[in-house]
Parts: sequence; C-alpha cells; structure tokens
Amino acid sequence: MKPKVIVIAGPTASGKTSLSIELAKQINGEIVSADSMQIYKDMNIGTAKPTPEEMQNIKHYMIDFVSPEERYSVSQYKKDALSCIDKIIKKGKTPIVVGGTGLYIDSLIYGIEFQEIQIDLKYREELNKMAEEGKLQELYDKACKIDPEAMKIISPNDKKRIIRVLEIYKQTGKTKTQQNIESRQNEVPYEYIVFAINMDRAKLYDRINKRVDIMIDNGLIDEVRKLVKKYDNIQTAMQSLGYKEVVQYFNKELTKEEMIDKIKMESRRYAKRQLTWFRKNKNIIWMDGLKPQQDNIKEIMNYL
Repeated sequence: MKPKVIVIAGPTASGKTSLSIELAKQINGEIVSADSMQIYKDMNIGTAKPTPEEMQNIKHYMIDFVSPEERYSVSQYKKDALSCIDKIIKKGKTPIVVGGTGLYIDSLIYGIEFQEIQIDLKYREELNKMAEEGKLQELYDKACKIDPEAMKIISPNDKKRIIRVLEIYKQTGKTKTQQNIESRQNEVPYEYIVFAINMDRAKLYDRINKRVDIMIDNGLIDEVRKLVKKYDNIQTAMQSLGYKEVVQYFNKELTKEEMIDKIKMESRRYAKRQLTWFRKNKNIIWMDGLKPQQDNIKEIMNYL
C-alpha cells in the first residue's frame, strides 16, 4: 500500500487555502504548496500567500523560500516537494498538496521527469526583442503550429510561456507535449487522491474581482514598489499576474483604474485556463466550492 497524499487543486480565488487548512486541522495534516508564485519571498499580497494567522498553526511547506531574482524550475519543485511529502509522512501526518499551478501538480501525480534544457540566451533575447517590437502574436502563431496541444492553455499574451514552447522545440527538436508524454514513465511513490474545486462561473468571477480589490486595499502597489527597489533582477517574478500590471502603471502605460481592470480581466482568464488544465485529468474528484466547507471535507475524508 502506497502512502496517501491529498491534492486540492482549482482556479484562483476558489477557496483552496481555507479548505485545506480546515482539512489539515481535522486529519492531522500538513500542507505542501503547489503555487509557482507563492514560492517567492517578499511577494505576499499579489500571490494571496496565507498569513501566519490564516495558517492557524498548520505547517506549510514550499512557501516564501526563493529569492525573486532566482529562476526556479518545475524539476526543482518536484524534487523539493517530494522531500517535503516524505518528511510529513515520516512524522505520521497526512500530506495535503494545495495550489493552482497545474504543471507543479502534474509533476507529482504523474511522476514527470523534466529534462533540464540548456538555455540559448541569444535565441531568448531574439524572441524577447520580437515581443517588444509588437510581434508577440507572430510568436504565438508560430508556437501554435509547432505545439497546438500545449498552446491550448497558453494565452496569446503570455510571453514567458510562448517563448518557452519555442525554446524547447529549438533546443531538443521535440515539442513540449512530446516531452511531457515521454517523461511520464516513472513509478509514482504515493497514492495521490486529487480533488479540484469549481463553482458557478459568474460567482467565481465575482470572487476574483473582489479579491483584486482587497489586494489593492491591502497595499499591492506599495509591495511592488518595494520589490523593484530591493532587487536588481526580478524580470521573471515581475511577469506574474498582478505584478506586471502594477509595473505598467509605474511606467505610465496604464492608469490606476486601467491597471485594476486589467488585473481582474487577466485573473479571470487565468482561472479559465486553470479549469481547462485540470479537466484534462479524468481522475479528478470535483467539488462545489459554494457548498458548506464541512460537506467537502467529509467527502475528502471518505477517501482516506
């Protein structure tokens, strides 16, 4: 019998954090984050990182440990997260993996071995230059021809991921999709029971809009200002949702109202892409985020 690991996935603002903390209290669990932005130090408000008060003395792993100046790969995440899961099991507790980064979650549940690809900085510079010259759509179209499957969940505005698809193909001669298929051959050490939260789309979008307003009220603009002052090279981190729009506001590319509206719009689009990603997993157990929390906890506990 493999040790059981609970996974709680779902779109942004669907209530994953609150549900996972309450579940952990009831099943003697500890939480392993699967959020590609909450890993970064000093990026708290815009990533909706749980506060110490919200954590309610539940131990959290994979949060707040990477400098925004560092690059952190999915293969690094998998290695570090597996180490955390092992620690939790050895303590006699139940690991609960929580987050909305589909690639992080897939790396664990499918045992994906990601090939470390040498970055061709000259090619990356060339692609970035094209994007800056207004040719991002051209890059997006090229990536769609190379790897239509991977591009189904990549926005035409997502420069970082569009460039990554092109880089992988140039360096390896294989598409990102091919690599993912070939890398899922390993034995998985745990029994992952994967749940995902969904809810009425209009209600989810309303929650997203309200969350953005709260982030602004809580000081997101000041958080980004401090980040820019503190770190020299945070281009990767600054591409994240909420942060890049504030930088555009600093650069006078957007008014404050336009910035807020854009964060809301891009957050709604991101939630839609997250749901598309998780629906690919036919073994996911879907839960209604609008049901009483205790009802969803009871459902999860039925699988333990």
